[in-house]
Amino acid sequence: MKEVVLHVYDVTNSDSEKTNNTILQINRIFKDRIGLGGIFHSAVQVYGEEEWSFGFCETGSGVFSCPIGKNPMYTYRESIVLGETECGIAAVNRILRELSREWPGHSYDLLSRNCNHFCDVLCERLGVPKLPGWVNRFANAGDTAVVVAENTAVKFRQAKTEIVNASRVAYRFMAGLASKNQASPESPGNNQSRGSPTFQGAWFKNIISAGAKPSSSGSNPSQDTDDGSPLRRQSSTEQSTRL
Repeated sequence: MKEVVLHVYDVTNSDSEKTNNTILQINRIFKDRIGLGGIFHSAVQVYGEEEWSFGFCETGSGVFSCPIGKNPMYTYRESIVLGETECGIAAVNRILRELSREWPGHSYDLLSRNCNHFCDVLCERLGVPKLPGWVNRFANAGDTAVVVAENTAVKFRQAKTEIVNASRVAYRFMAGLASKNQASPESPGNNQSRGSPTFQGAWFKNIISAGAKPSSSGSNPSQDTDDGSPLRRQSSTEQSTRL
């Protein structure tokens, strides 16, 4: 049995410091205070000092590794023990090689095939619980969010575009909550943009309905050996679009 650990980051890889600070504020409010979720990158550690995740690239596999908690594109938040796998290190490397073929970088999509979806699949293959619901709840509730952000049917391929749009969606949502304290969404005097009340109600309902999944913990590390890591590592200069 080997412990499987999830590593969670705040997504702060925008070129804009203002956008990065907005995302940190969103995560503090929606995750730390309310417990709903936020805008996060995740990676899975099993055996060794590497964590595994997925992100966009034009060619080749989107599966990559980096030292634990050291992804240079994001701000490290926390680690969560998901459970223990019965897979030995050779089996884990085989799983990672299979996923590297199944998850090419060009298939990345912010709402339907992001790093958190990849980590869910990896955890399933390892036989441990999936990610807690709050890690990817914004993407799971994203269909309505995309409409409000005026990005319907758009494939988010660049990190800056992804983060700006995601922060805009969450900011509008927070602004909508605040405005409800002053006026009803149905009130003629409401100053919100057209369509905003529908978004607030529907998206919030989607967020609430995507309940958090519990995680379990434990540790009894195995000493299996293998001939090395099967995939690539992320360099500190590599442009990242992970979420």
